[in-house]
Amino acid sequence: MADTEKPSDGLQLSQEWLEAADYRAELLQHLKDQVPQIFCLKKDLSPQEEEELMQRRLLHPLECFLFGEDPQDGLEKLKQGSTSSQLCGRVFKEGETVYSCRDCAIDPTCVLCMDCFQDSVHKSHRYKMHASSGGGFCDCGDVEAWKIGPCCSKHDPGSAAAMVTDESVLEPELYERAEKLFRVLLRYVTDFLVWEENFELSAELQPRIKDNAYYCVLYNDEHHSYDQVIYTLQRSVNCDQIEAQTHTTLIDKEGRRAVKRGTLRSCQQAKDLIRVNFVFSFLILVDISDNLQSEKSCNPFCAALQSSSEHISLQPLRVEILHATVMAHQTFALRLGNWFQKVIGYSVGFRLAFCQVALEPNADTDRPCLISRLMLHDAQMYKGARKIVHELIFCSMLMDSEFKRLFAVEFTKYYKQLQKDFISDDHERSISITALSVQIFTVPTLARQLIEECNVIKVIVDTVLELLREHLDDNNRFFFLGYNSDKFTRIQVIFHDLRYILISKPSVWTEEMRGQFLAGFRIFLGFLKCMQGMEEVKRQLGQHIAVEPEWEAGFTLQIQLRHILAMFQDWCSSDEEIMLQAFKDCHAALIECNNQPFHKEPKDFYMCKHILRARPYKVSQEPVSIHLPISRLLAGLYVVMWKTGAIERLDNPERYDFVELAELPLRCVVLAAQVTAEMWRRNGLSLVSQVYYYQDVKCRDEMYDKDIIMLQISASKMDPNHFLMLILLRFELFEYFNGCRVSKDQDELTQWNRLTEEMLFLLIAIFGERYVPGISQVTREEVTMREVIHLLCIEPMAHSTLVKSLPENENHETGLEGVIAKVATFRKPGVSGHGLYELKKERLIDFNPFFYHYSRSQRSKAEESQKKRRSQEGNDKALRPPVPPAFSPSFSRIVNLLCCDVIIHILRHILQRPVDDRSTHWTEAMIQRALHLIGQALVEEKIQLENSSVEEVTFDFSLKARAVGSENGKSLFLLLSKIKSLPSLEAQKDLIKWLLQMFEIVKCLREKSSPSVSVCMDTTRPEESIQDKEKAERKRKAEAAKLHRQKIMAQMSAMQKNFIESNKMLYDNMPDTGTQGEPVRPSESSAMEQKELCIAFGPLRGPSPAEREVLTCILCQEEQEVLPLAPAMVLTACVQRSTVLTQCRGRIPANAADGTGTYPLFMPPDLAVGTHTGSCGHVMHATCWQKYFEAVQNTTRNRLHAELIVDLENGEYLCPLCKSLCNTVVPLIPLEPLTFNYENAEIIGQHLTLPRWIQVLAARIKGLKSVMQDNEFNPDGGSSSSGTTGLFGDGQPDFRSILAYGVQEPRKFSDGIAEMLVVCATTVHRVGLKTAPNELCPRVPLMAWNTCAFTIQAIENILQEEDKPLFGSLQNRQIAGLKAIVQFAASQRLKSSQGVIQRHFADMIGVLLPVLSRKNTPSILDVDFFHLLVGLVLSMPSLYQEEGIDLQPSAVSSAFNNMYIFHLVTMAHILQVLLTSSDFPAAGDGEESEEARSAADLYTAVSQHTGRLVPDLSGGSVAQRIKAGIEPFLRCAALFFNCLTGVHTPEELLNASVTSPGQVEAMCGYLALPLNIFQLFQDYRDVVSPLLQRWCGSPSITKALQGKTQTVRYPRIRNRLIELPEDYSSLLNKASHFQCPKSTIDERKHPTLCLVCGAMLCSQSSCCLSQLDGEDVGACTAHAAMCGAGVGMFLRIRECEIVLMASRTRGSTYPAPYLDDYGETDPHLGRGNPLHLCTERYRKLNQLWQQHCILEEIARSLEVVNVMFAFEWQLV
Repeated sequence: MADTEKPSDGLQLSQEWLEAADYRAELLQHLKDQVPQIFCLKKDLSPQEEEELMQRRLLHPLECFLFGEDPQDGLEKLKQGSTSSQLCGRVFKEGETVYSCRDCAIDPTCVLCMDCFQDSVHKSHRYKMHASSGGGFCDCGDVEAWKIGPCCSKHDPGSAAAMVTDESVLEPELYERAEKLFRVLLRYVTDFLVWEENFELSAELQPRIKDNAYYCVLYNDEHHSYDQVIYTLQRSVNCDQIEAQTHTTLIDKEGRRAVKRGTLRSCQQAKDLIRVNFVFSFLILVDISDNLQSEKSCNPFCAALQSSSEHISLQPLRVEILHATVMAHQTFALRLGNWFQKVIGYSVGFRLAFCQVALEPNADTDRPCLISRLMLHDAQMYKGARKIVHELIFCSMLMDSEFKRLFAVEFTKYYKQLQKDFISDDHERSISITALSVQIFTVPTLARQLIEECNVIKVIVDTVLELLREHLDDNNRFFFLGYNSDKFTRIQVIFHDLRYILISKPSVWTEEMRGQFLAGFRIFLGFLKCMQGMEEVKRQLGQHIAVEPEWEAGFTLQIQLRHILAMFQDWCSSDEEIMLQAFKDCHAALIECNNQPFHKEPKDFYMCKHILRARPYKVSQEPVSIHLPISRLLAGLYVVMWKTGAIERLDNPERYDFVELAELPLRCVVLAAQVTAEMWRRNGLSLVSQVYYYQDVKCRDEMYDKDIIMLQISASKMDPNHFLMLILLRFELFEYFNGCRVSKDQDELTQWNRLTEEMLFLLIAIFGERYVPGISQVTREEVTMREVIHLLCIEPMAHSTLVKSLPENENHETGLEGVIAKVATFRKPGVSGHGLYELKKERLIDFNPFFYHYSRSQRSKAEESQKKRRSQEGNDKALRPPVPPAFSPSFSRIVNLLCCDVIIHILRHILQRPVDDRSTHWTEAMIQRALHLIGQALVEEKIQLENSSVEEVTFDFSLKARAVGSENGKSLFLLLSKIKSLPSLEAQKDLIKWLLQMFEIVKCLREKSSPSVSVCMDTTRPEESIQDKEKAERKRKAEAAKLHRQKIMAQMSAMQKNFIESNKMLYDNMPDTGTQGEPVRPSESSAMEQKELCIAFGPLRGPSPAEREVLTCILCQEEQEVLPLAPAMVLTACVQRSTVLTQCRGRIPANAADGTGTYPLFMPPDLAVGTHTGSCGHVMHATCWQKYFEAVQNTTRNRLHAELIVDLENGEYLCPLCKSLCNTVVPLIPLEPLTFNYENAEIIGQHLTLPRWIQVLAARIKGLKSVMQDNEFNPDGGSSSSGTTGLFGDGQPDFRSILAYGVQEPRKFSDGIAEMLVVCATTVHRVGLKTAPNELCPRVPLMAWNTCAFTIQAIENILQEEDKPLFGSLQNRQIAGLKAIVQFAASQRLKSSQGVIQRHFADMIGVLLPVLSRKNTPSILDVDFFHLLVGLVLSMPSLYQEEGIDLQPSAVSSAFNNMYIFHLVTMAHILQVLLTSSDFPAAGDGEESEEARSAADLYTAVSQHTGRLVPDLSGGSVAQRIKAGIEPFLRCAALFFNCLTGVHTPEELLNASVTSPGQVEAMCGYLALPLNIFQLFQDYRDVVSPLLQRWCGSPSITKALQGKTQTVRYPRIRNRLIELPEDYSSLLNKASHFQCPKSTIDERKHPTLCLVCGAMLCSQSSCCLSQLDGEDVGACTAHAAMCGAGVGMFLRIRECEIVLMASRTRGSTYPAPYLDDYGETDPHLGRGNPLHLCTERYRKLNQLWQQHCILEEIARSLEVVNVMFAFEWQLV
């Protein structure tokens, strides 16, 4: 209720009001005293205090008056006897997702909210979803809105009793009090919402003492930008930018805002300053508009809301000064509006009482009822007041059927005035009262009542006519030159209301309904009369037109009327009386507005002994209009009359002059033909555009198609010869075909040819286009099917493409779903693209190459496609006319067009031209059309002969075609025979052959010979003989080609042998083909020795084979061998920070960002942020790359918004070949070939045991000055020499003992390679640590090793994810890149300071050897051991450096070093896995193996050191758990050592997937590990035992085991993108319940889902801006910085699109992985079809993320798209 605290005077006050003689006066007196005290006068009140005072002093007494008792008690009683409403009534906010059922909704405006849809039967139907524009409400529970399932489970009434909503719900006394209170308060609200006095109040509310307290109030409008208002406020009312932004935001949201409080004088000064500063701001903003982008980057708040470059208006701001008491009462009136909504929701009775008060007429004055007063002042009210009024109407009158009817009557009564106010208003329609029309006019019963009672059709059309009256010319026709586009756009909305009214036609007509409908129809005809013949055009001769005429407005009207015209015809068809009267009225209107008169008297025209009396008229010389709505409506009504049979009742059908009816449509068709023939090119593009839309799918239903129908009607009623003569006259070809006109002008001949083509095409359409219900016996489904067939004959198409190409009905349905399965098969999409429909083969017989809905380009593509298909199938290329359906009886005379004298004359005249070899007088297209007409005639004759006897058939085309004509005695048949052999008509030869065969077939049918036998003989034999000849010819050519190839191969073989003989010495020195590239082994090699070749290190290390690598530079195309001392060759590469492998998502530690702490020396085990280096694998010379990079920098700086694609400051560029994003290059360093000395290795192995190796290593480290000068070893680690001796033996090694096991000179590199090593290392260091470039930084080599390790881990992660072989499945670019990175990292010791490298090694080895540890050395739980392994292996050779001598370990020394380092790291990692494991698998049955016993021993030893013992834990469980935990480490190590040494890998690692059996054993063999990895602890017992004790004794391990610190478990969790629901509506449901964590404003939000971690964010909103490095950024940018190290992948739920982000300034969109049933994505839910998750596409997105290709994808998408306007990604 209003307040839990109930002051004692609340009930007392209400009782006094009830007992008062004039309760209204008492109540207003209370408001007069209290309202000014609470609102606006006390400026120190907070909003919370103001709300509390209002509840206690105002609303609580009102509720006491309402209930007559304590409000809480009264409400409890009310709840006990009330029932829930059947209607949902949820008012939609802008952007909210709504649903419409295509199967059950009465019309598309019937929608459900998310919650109701989820609980309704419609969820399993064909539904659509879209974003609401705001203002509508949920139709759940409205039985008139749905065919079935009107209620969801929540609003289902359950019983008839629940639907009773009468006044008996409330007690009479309560209802009476409610009426009294509502009457006073609603009048109070109405008065103040429409109050126009700024300084005074009504007498009953006027305060006794008027304070000098005023407000300067700024009102919202749609003319000014945010920047204008903010700039003005900052300089007018002394506020800072943030306060001005707050003011501006609230003004835009609420409609007004008090920007200053003070005396009248101070407020007047503020008002004047606002007006002055506004003009100044206008000048400033215009001046800086060119630099707007940079301004917006400094002011992201304004940029996020609205661009300042738009709508810069000089129209003054609306500023008013209001007295504080006026402001107070207006504020409280708004609050009462919200209170009304709450109270109405308590009970149906309260709602009825409110509606009664709102709609009761005003008895005292002539003023309208209260709700009408609010409607009429809607345009004058500010936005906040409008919203309150609209919401009140929604929750009251629109929730009750009777009051909804009364409100609809009031709405219709003032409809014209409301629309006029809306037209002059500048606010959007969603906040206009006129938007409520959709809630009223779409209710079928209500619409019919409004037609009967108010003649709403007349009201709507009259409103449009009055609003467009200013555009009428002297002839009472529309002329839209110089029209106001904004105003015209608003007027168009009115047509939607007319369409709403006509949505549901009545099933039963009353006399009143008939009369009112016909009256409205006649008014509508009056509107069409203003369009008939509007905007005439006349052909421009000589000079090109100077100014393009206006044409868009006229076609906009046509598009708006398209469905309305069809709906009027549909209404007329439902009643014969209506049909007949509408046809008569339409014909009368056409006669009245015949405003294209003839200017000449009729004359006689002669052709083929036929006489036509007609008036001369030339489209090329007289004015002509493309707008003929009445003629086309008449054509539609005529067909409907024939279809329904009403034509039989038409009075005097003979009085209709069909020549006159055909005249105007024929002119329009001729105009289109002449435009196609380029006769009107001087009239500019406007006429071309009109003709395009005339035939386009948006308009053709009621324009082009209706013109064809009217011509078919006339053809069915006129003499066919006269009809054809009329067509020739209007096409201006009569004299040409009569032989009276000859020309040698090439342009004129070209025009005649083009016009002849178009005239023939028209005849094809008139004769063949019968797929119109009424013209023939076809259904709507068959019409749609034919459209789809012809679209798919062009090419396979996506569902959305088909939908766009098909006409929609008034419900936006095309009928495609009902026919598509019958004509096409669906081809599912892959991971990209979309699903396609392909036409079924059996439907190809319906293809018509001259389908009248084809555009010229579509016709050409379809013809080419079908000819190609027929050729591939081995058929001829003749595109035969399809068999059409039979005409309806009333249109059957149309067929006579093709057997009359004139058509024979026309065809004979056309075919004579190629025979006479007059090339300028004919075109192939003309001949093709003539042949098609002949084919149509023959098919028609054949059908008639097959269905009837010869005597009954009057169609005699074949007889007339064979008859000898007057032209040189040649018949049409003979001319066909002659042109068959013309080379110029080779493309038509197959069609001509088919026509000649058809003549024979028809002849047989007429002669009653055996048509089946003769046809078979005549048709199949020629085709078979032709096909046999073609097959024989193809076989002969194939044999000749085969012999030619054999001859060439023989010649090449001989040449090759000669070359080998002449260069025998060269070939003698080459190894055999079978062993080329493999190391040469002794002939006595045993199988054991062959196996030893696959060991990466140790005494049995395999050799590194010598591989000669010759590569081609992609820039200069020159080849070069990769050698250490040769000029450098480089791989393009991209270095980026990555969190793909992180185990602590969203918690990027500070030391990972700034390089402090233990990172990058030690990578933490959670892999918080790594540095990944990827390469596309393309190779260049280093010098070529440098030149290319310089050129890119020079050219890119001048490119618009180039910074969005590449960041030049950070060295970015696009790969010259594949356009991948790169920011560095990796030098290519060849592997050093190596033949291993096994004898030497065996001798050294006997002396260099692990204990000895550790002693030698410790002695060397402690003797190095670079290690000892600044660092003290940890005293607890036993740094004295005695400690080392005690642990590992008695002998004390010398400082240089390490050199005794073999040294060699280090490799030398060319200067180019050395330079590129520095370039790459500097980039890795700069990007990885986000620091300034510094090649001397000691962390440079560390970052090189880290990127090597992390990249290998990322590749291993991908291979594991995809279950691919470890080595055999890598792409060439991945292999080349990985080898280059490993060799680059290994070479860092040669370019960096040896002292730095030695210190890093000493620091790292301290983790494994506590005797060498330092104070800050981490424990074994705090490091990633693979990173440690890479660092130790690559830095170990630095220990061999001597003063003044560059040395490195020999191959044998390296083999032992690598083996002992790897074994130590592996044992430490095993312990790491063991200490962090708690989920051991269940023990298996059976006897424990040796491996299990070894694992049990290890676990026992560790338990003794740590004090943690899990009882009943078997050794098998421990072994299984540890092996699973170290597998990723072993795979990474195998990849690393293979790239480092080049030793070949076992066959098992090449072919088998990483999860297949035997993989661990193969890796153990390759990595010199025993198959029982726990055997290491037995083999090195003396060394490991003290190490285990020291490792387990670390304090950090103790804390971890006690649960005080978090640890990473192994194997690590493999990160994937989050799981998405299968149904997209689940995501929309989640988004609908999303609440912005930082804002409570009910404005549109952009819920955005992070696909990496699943966080829901508020994107592109000022409320969630945050600071990142001192700059304001959006929620997604800030989140990406924490979640993905700057890289992010987000799903914008309401837009259904992926956003990829790579930095603050760079991002792109990407298709969402959700597809509809037709395999297509739906960005912005434009189509609204149900969407389902495509797992393949989501897997591709996951790969895109895991493979670190997001930056590459962004760069490629931005490179393809021409970025004209920079998008501020940092605000997303």
